[in-house]
Amino acid sequence: MLNVYRCWICGETYLGEEPPSDCPYCGADKQFLKPGEEYEYPEVELSEKSRENFEAALKLEVDNATFYFCAAKRAEDVKRQGMFKRLAKVEAEHAESICMFLDIDEPSINKNSEECAYQLLENLEDAQKRETRAINHYRKFAEEAVEPRVKEFFEAIVDIETDHLELHQQELEELEE
Repeated sequence: MLNVYRCWICGETYLGEEPPSDCPYCGADKQFLKPGEEYEYPEVELSEKSRENFEAALKLEVDNATFYFCAAKRAEDVKRQGMFKRLAKVEAEHAESICMFLDIDEPSINKNSEECAYQLLENLEDAQKRETRAINHYRKFAEEAVEPRVKEFFEAIVDIETDHLELHQQELEELEE
């Protein structure tokens, strides 16, 4: 029997008998997939600092999604094309989630950007830098949040971006072999 689950982080709906191990849309851990009837839209009165932090996070996520779409186009093998494309979509989902908190329309993401390298190694290294930068910002944003829901959001995003960083490290190690 199908059940409805909603991700507490991105708000997307998953249909399945059981929730998956991670949200298939934003990458949040299974603990954030709640039965559909328990989901609450993240209407939070943001402090000025949290609003500023969300605006900075939105820029990071849009920039990273744009980069990953470019890297997907330039990847030479199907595996890495798929990896970069999925990462682009995850970052775009994060941007959409941030817009829910800011109560603004989603910005467009340039899927035809040429702002990445032509070489896989350079794109993996750039991806690591981008993920590290995001993790550092989001840790700081979580610490600065006075709203529990905002703190929870940024802590979850840190975990997701850390998974991305580990994926890039595995890919780099695979290239060295």
